[in-house]
Amino acid sequence: MEQMGNQTAISEFVFLGFSTFPEPQVLFFLLFLTMYITTLLGNGLILATAWLDRGLCTPMYYFIRHLSFLDVCYTSVTLPHILKHLMAEIKTISTQACLAQLFFLVAFVGVECLLLAVMAYDRYIAICCPLTYTLAMSRKVCAHLVKASWGCGFLNSVLHTVMTSRLSFCASRSLNHVFCDVPQLLKLSCADTSINQITLLLVTLLLGVSPFLSILVSYAQIVQAVLRIRTTQGRRKAFSTCTSHLAVVTLFYSTCMFNYSRPSGSHSVYINTLASVLYNVVTPMLNPMIYCLRNKEMQEALKRVLRLQKPPSL
Repeated sequence: MEQMGNQTAISEFVFLGFSTFPEPQVLFFLLFLTMYITTLLGNGLILATAWLDRGLCTPMYYFIRHLSFLDVCYTSVTLPHILKHLMAEIKTISTQACLAQLFFLVAFVGVECLLLAVMAYDRYIAICCPLTYTLAMSRKVCAHLVKASWGCGFLNSVLHTVMTSRLSFCASRSLNHVFCDVPQLLKLSCADTSINQITLLLVTLLLGVSPFLSILVSYAQIVQAVLRIRTTQGRRKAFSTCTSHLAVVTLFYSTCMFNYSRPSGSHSVYINTLASVLYNVVTPMLNPMIYCLRNKEMQEALKRVLRLQKPPSL
């Protein structure tokens, strides 16, 4: 710690996330290591398949590639630190490393919120406006949508990181968490965080709630369009292209809401640990499984990439 006048400035933080589970640290290490390897292999396989297979050149799989890359990125921001801290007696992180972790975590989660909304819009155009799909979702349009998602996510992260870095941390240095996150750092600050709280609320509405509402509107339109299809087989075929994305959206937003929408009084160490593990570890691990199990095109492409099946003739 560094002395600043009559106050003591904090130079590092201590994670309390696994303090409620002191005995089985090795078991937790093996569990999280297995989950991390599974996440890397699963999303890596999706990335390679969508990149290499000629049958997966549609906008939907272009977006899936970016989603898998995001899952690898934001899991890699936190899980290696979690694995390191599980094997350490004192689970500390410097303020600089904490801010770096915060920057990339906020950026990647923000990009994923926007990208999921873009994918819902893609499914809406494909099902509700099929005649204009080629023009509306051209390569140029898809690239612009993805660039906008990445740009907005990182701009949001710069804003939060700069504002958080200007706060004074001179009281407790204990974080009831397993990684650095904005709400937890705001709780530890001894400065006035009202501007930070307002900014966090506004940005959450803009980059969290708004994309979620756009996804709901898109799927409301999709459901109406699917119900107008006369045959059962036609309805099933139309909606089958959305089930994987809908499952990923449900998993991502339900875990994020559980993590961020709870009242402050319920932020115990145990609950914070469980919530963070759900959306930061479990969700990225399950996403490739969802796309493989629920998507026949992806299954066939995986067989071709793994040379278990001959590629389709041109």
